[in-house]
Amino acid sequence: MIDVIVAGGGPTGVMLAIELRMRGVDALVVERDAEPTKVVRGLGIHARTVELMDQRGLLDQVLALGQQHPLGGFFAGIKKPRPQGLDTTYPFVLAIPQPDTERLLTEHATELGVEIRRSCEVVGLSQDDDGVSVELADGTQLRSRYLVGCDGGRSTVRKLLGVDFPGEPTKVETLMGEVELTAAPEEIAAVVAEVRKTQLRFGAVPLGDGVYRIGAPAAGVAENPRVPPTLDELKQQFRELAGTDFGAHSPRWLSRFGDATRLAERYRVGRVLLAGDAAHIHPPMGGQGLNLGIQDAFNLGWKLAAEIDGWAPEGLLDSYETERRPVAADVLDNTRAQAELISLEPGAQAVRRLVAKLMDFDEVNRYLLEQITAIGVRYDFGAGHELLGRRLRDVKLNRGRLYELMRGGRGLLLDQTGELSVEGWAQRVDHIIEVSEELEVPAVLLRPDGHVAWVGDDQRDLIGHLPKWFGAPVN
Repeated sequence: MIDVIVAGGGPTGVMLAIELRMRGVDALVVERDAEPTKVVRGLGIHARTVELMDQRGLLDQVLALGQQHPLGGFFAGIKKPRPQGLDTTYPFVLAIPQPDTERLLTEHATELGVEIRRSCEVVGLSQDDDGVSVELADGTQLRSRYLVGCDGGRSTVRKLLGVDFPGEPTKVETLMGEVELTAAPEEIAAVVAEVRKTQLRFGAVPLGDGVYRIGAPAAGVAENPRVPPTLDELKQQFRELAGTDFGAHSPRWLSRFGDATRLAERYRVGRVLLAGDAAHIHPPMGGQGLNLGIQDAFNLGWKLAAEIDGWAPEGLLDSYETERRPVAADVLDNTRAQAELISLEPGAQAVRRLVAKLMDFDEVNRYLLEQITAIGVRYDFGAGHELLGRRLRDVKLNRGRLYELMRGGRGLLLDQTGELSVEGWAQRVDHIIEVSEELEVPAVLLRPDGHVAWVGDDQRDLIGHLPKWFGAPVN
């Protein structure tokens, strides 16, 4: 029996497989498509996702693939300078096409021993007390202890589970693609700048050698969103909005994106769970979708591995939904708000001007950036220190950096007192006696995903918190 079958070989599914395999869990990824997609559905990763890459030793590789751009302009395209002292070591957005991110994660997963089977579509499932039976389109029958649907907004796993996906359907579509343009770069830049004064979904970004990533509002909503637009359709929209199609030709890929906003009513049904777009979809405002899915996987991976290894405390696996579903609901709300703010209606434009003025206040600007980048996420661990429930930024230690110590995917007690102990939990929690000028508390207990589970200096209090996240002690 396979430990975990992951349906969907995109960034969310592969990240989850990485988190499982690095903890010794047997993970099989099944992906419907025969080849990785060339369609660029995500254009960048935010600070929190960069932090996760650092915590898994992938920082140098991901930085080499992308370009760093200053934070600002991510909330409905309202440009404001980055607030000072943002709580992250990586105060930038890393521009990196989603296929590159997916390739990096896939290569890392393969190195860890994850099996990825392509041309494998899930068409049926059933579960009992011992596991999940999965049927593939070619008739193959698989059996696993758990199944996780990471198979996108039209998730087959979610539909087979019968989990409702309430929300709003697509009202407007955006056409996108990578094409060659024959017009002069100066002309393209000038026209785009003028059109974007009123139409923020219009754009043409140079990629080199005359190739541009372009986007434009569609004339309507397609009957079948899976069918990509034609080049003529996209050129027509460019002519309608800009008076020119820039001589577009030779498309590398074309696609359409809707603004549907939906949130799964449940993230778990028995031994089957949902993550990424299978659990939530929203407009691409602020570039949050890819990041949200990878962060789902980072939260779920260690909890599911603990369940399979047999040491998970009661309720740990259910805390995945408890923690991540409210985060997704917040993202859906901020993308709804941003969608309203880019409307050309007079009322929406009046609200946009008001929000722009409010963002001149550092606290407002900071709050919105922390939402977009996910560094402001705080899980509800109850009353306590202001760090409780938040992820801890990478801090410099006397010897190295915090995130370098977290690459094994275990819990970590960062102890500046030298008087604490994790005896009984040493198999699951690393104890690091170190001092950091950037940490103003005596000690912190970090979960494997980097969120602060305890703050203090009292050994008895620490022992009271360890079982909640790391199970019973081992003698």
